[in-house]
Amino acid sequence: MNIEIANRLVNLRKSNHLSQEALAEKLGISRQAVSKWERAEASPDTDNLILLARLYNVSLDELLKTEDEIPGLEEGTQREEEMAGEGTTDTKDNASSTGYEEYDEKEGDYVHIGFDGIHVQDKNGRVHVGWKGIHVEDNKDGTVKVDRDGVFVNGEEVDVSGHIFRNKEHIRKAAIFTFPMDLLIICICIFLGVSTGGLHPYWLLLFLIPLWHSLVEAVLHKNASHFAYPVLVVMVYLYVGLMKGMWHPGWVVFLTIPVYYGMIDWIKAVFHK
Repeated sequence: MNIEIANRLVNLRKSNHLSQEALAEKLGISRQAVSKWERAEASPDTDNLILLARLYNVSLDELLKTEDEIPGLEEGTQREEEMAGEGTTDTKDNASSTGYEEYDEKEGDYVHIGFDGIHVQDKNGRVHVGWKGIHVEDNKDGTVKVDRDGVFVNGEEVDVSGHIFRNKEHIRKAAIFTFPMDLLIICICIFLGVSTGGLHPYWLLLFLIPLWHSLVEAVLHKNASHFAYPVLVVMVYLYVGLMKGMWHPGWVVFLTIPVYYGMIDWIKAVFHK
């Protein structure tokens, strides 16, 4: 991070009447990390940049703009960038070794896909899908978090009784579970990949394996909450985003998770009194 951006972070923090300790607490990081940003000794990661932009009510472009010349950028290439900015779109695409990024300067929309997860942000909210779970924040409807601890809506846990791998011994004895669906799905995935010269997007079929197991358990226990609906939602979201480019408004599909489990609870309450 250059000193210009570091100074901007200092000015934004002070203009919002925040100390380094208060800002660190809001971001869930140490005060030393904030201090290093403001001394240009370190740079915020993607998640913290998004949080800073939202906290200070500025766009990522405004937060990170700099007067420094980009090394190696030839004058002709720079002019092409300027001409592209005068066209019908301000969207910048970046495919690198760390993943895929797309940022719309005009609207402030942001998409990042990498090993650290999937991050999507626009004026309506943001979505984060990572190794630790799924987090959806909507400016109007609140927040939804799905992780190993459960499903939480606006900070309150939603009752989603049952688990994909609960009562495995009982399921093994069921005749329907003797069908080698895992092997069949993997074989279909490999066949399609070999016949078409690539595994993309057929690797998405691997999501069917946990979906199949959870469906069997849901049928055996006669309980729809055992079905891995969040896994289905992630599968649909990745397909819509990767194949259709509709990361927004495709992220809205995550909001159907609490609706799904809420409907199950309502049905139980009405018909199983």
